[in-house]
Amino acid sequence: MPALPRPAVGPGSRYTARAATTRPRPARHTDVAALSRLLTARDLWLARMLHEHRVLTTHQIASLAYTSLRSAQRRMRTLHQRGVLDSFRPLTQTGSAPEHYTLGPAGAAVLAAHAGCDLASLGWRPSHTGRIAYSPSLGHDLGVNELLTHLAAHGRTTPGSGLTLWLSERSCARRWGDLVRPDAYAHWRDGEHLLPFFLEYDTGSQPLARVAAKLTAYATFATTAGTRPALLIHTRTASRDQALRRRLTTPARELGLNIATSSADFTTTQPWGPWWSPLGPGDTRRITLTSLALRWSRLGPAAELEPTDADTALTLPVPPLPPAPEAGS
Repeated sequence: MPALPRPAVGPGSRYTARAATTRPRPARHTDVAALSRLLTARDLWLARMLHEHRVLTTHQIASLAYTSLRSAQRRMRTLHQRGVLDSFRPLTQTGSAPEHYTLGPAGAAVLAAHAGCDLASLGWRPSHTGRIAYSPSLGHDLGVNELLTHLAAHGRTTPGSGLTLWLSERSCARRWGDLVRPDAYAHWRDGEHLLPFFLEYDTGSQPLARVAAKLTAYATFATTAGTRPALLIHTRTASRDQALRRRLTTPARELGLNIATSSADFTTTQPWGPWWSPLGPGDTRRITLTSLALRWSRLGPAAELEPTDADTALTLPVPPLPPAPEAGS
């Protein structure tokens, strides 16, 4: 699997100027009921993933659900033409960006029909794609999705190893927003070993003191919920990584938190391997997620993950990988 591309964020990045370049589509979208003959289980999974995670590139979708980039592109074109997906391609200072896919009008209507609600309740608006394309957080969101896509896709080639759960920032806020607001929550499983973790995707835009202040909230969560997931912090550069480690080591030890850090300098140069360094005085070794699970044997999954009567088809977690491909899909 290719190495993770370094997500660009902030002033002067490739996402500073961007424009929605949605392809023309027929004026009249395919009737939603007629789509029942077209959409496969994998297509419906993708619509739910885009509702959950907002935006995925062609390469991310291909890594998660297809055997080749070409087959992914071919299916994306069909779904785009039917209005199931929408797309844009950000302007870049050099080269060209891949197609970025979002939930289209027909896809939103299908999800609303499955959930028995209207589009307003779904949270989808005609300006949905434009808001994402011009969002100041686009680079950050893509970085989170790129990192976790890479982890999830590992399970396709290594059965029994990979992400078994992946919640977006929005889903995390719905469950635990009164205590913590991570960028994602996930479960990494390798055989019998489970690593439940919150993810903080640090772009370097926040002062170190503000990042450090978040640790108190995570400690409060552990005390209140009676469970203790790990906290993984991914940064843009090795220098930012080192600065964070110097700032966070003491409070992490005092609060009893299990924290590991990594940076794009590692995750973009190693297709797969030991990315994470546990936070501790003088401890700079890079180890795998499985090694973290073995090292931190007292970790526990976050609370409020079991479905309740308040959940709907749209609030339940979306599996990180699609169902097995169907004939002809």
